[in-house]
Amino acid sequence: MRIVATGVALLALSGCSASTSSLGPSLMLTTVPQSRTSMATISTDAGGSRPLSQPLSITARDGRLTTVTVTGPRGTVHGVIAPDGKSWTVESRHFSYGSHYQLTATAVDARGVPTTMSSSFDTVTPIRTFTASITPNSGGIVGVGMPITVVFSRPIRDKKAVQESLVVHTPTALEGAWSWRSAKEVQFRPRTYWPAYTSIQVDANLTGVRSKPGVFGAGDVSASFSTGASMVTHVNAMTDQASVYRDGQLLKTIPVTTGKVGFQTRSGTVLIMTKELSRIMDASTGGTAKNDPNYYRVMTHYSMRITDSGEFLHAAPWSVGNQGRANVSHGCVGMSMSNAAWLYGLSQIGDVVSITGTPVKQNQGNGITVWNESWDKWLAGSAAGSTWTVADTALPPAPTPTDTVAPPIPADQMNLPPTATPSPIKPTPAASAVKPHHSANASGSSTARGTVSASPRATATVTVTAAG
Repeated sequence: MRIVATGVALLALSGCSASTSSLGPSLMLTTVPQSRTSMATISTDAGGSRPLSQPLSITARDGRLTTVTVTGPRGTVHGVIAPDGKSWTVESRHFSYGSHYQLTATAVDARGVPTTMSSSFDTVTPIRTFTASITPNSGGIVGVGMPITVVFSRPIRDKKAVQESLVVHTPTALEGAWSWRSAKEVQFRPRTYWPAYTSIQVDANLTGVRSKPGVFGAGDVSASFSTGASMVTHVNAMTDQASVYRDGQLLKTIPVTTGKVGFQTRSGTVLIMTKELSRIMDASTGGTAKNDPNYYRVMTHYSMRITDSGEFLHAAPWSVGNQGRANVSHGCVGMSMSNAAWLYGLSQIGDVVSITGTPVKQNQGNGITVWNESWDKWLAGSAAGSTWTVADTALPPAPTPTDTVAPPIPADQMNLPPTATPSPIKPTPAASAVKPHHSANASGSSTARGTVSASPRATATVTVTAAG
């Protein structure tokens, strides 16, 4: 309404004059109709072919949003209006590839006058998609050295974009980093070992993430696991002793034997990869001829693999007289039956084994060898540098493992099958070069029974080549 004001006055004339004066100022009121055009404006980044990696945003200027509706092939897509009404957003995971969406938004200005905007958009259609798998498996309890491994179904070209979609949650923030092992595999480890008894969640938020032109993540993947006790075993090949620490406290020092000359055990930090109650170890699987003095075929018990090439911690009752005194094995760490059973019962996949005192260094990738790399070298394999895990107090508490007694060896697994006659282990003359350890590929004719795999509480019977 517009108000126009003018003055009004009456002039009194003296005497009997009959003349009149001209009219003076007057007051007039005029009403102007109010504009019904809203001052609010609405804008959106929707339009064209949208990648799913980009959240959808709608904003209001000179007003506030009251309603936003987005519909697609799976119905309404629900987003959130900000408390001040200035914006509405929705995460990309709520959209589908190759789909058409309709958008309607309403806002009002300060007078309550509404305005409405409508639009539509399509999402990108991938030429191909890629998926991922995560280990450790959900529900597992692992040792404090176990890295997180993500394996992709296709080679990744844009490693930075994919790496930044991977998020690790822990109860308190920890510094760590992803490091690419190949174009299809990336691993995460904290700067130091994981804390004991810690819940860990891994989210691979791959929906909409582009690995290279035309190739996008097929969907999100998650896994949750926890660490158990901090078990670290230090094997000293010079003193032939293994010191076993649990949660920082020395539990026991075990007399052991390691690899003899020509078969020296590799020095370095490795992790327990599998647990097997019984395993036939056959030197022929590594290329040793059966007429070679170094050929052997033996049944071992309480065997825990630490390298792909065939080094184990296991019971070696035949060498008890040398344990703590001399190195006589073909590369494995041997101990008495009782000590092996004790260590087997306390150990889990991912426990740390540190070996020192030999001239042969652990070769990278021969087992789980992430702790042989310095932090700087580990970061050199990262596409985005170091990061911190997300502190997530909503994670469930990790289960506290109880002491476990190793099960007894079944009678039918105590010795080699009747058809097999093991060759005696004979002394080896000094060698100028270390011979390769025996093959440990997952094929062949030797049998490992009662294997504990990357899900450390599960057991299975598998057929594998063996080594000693």
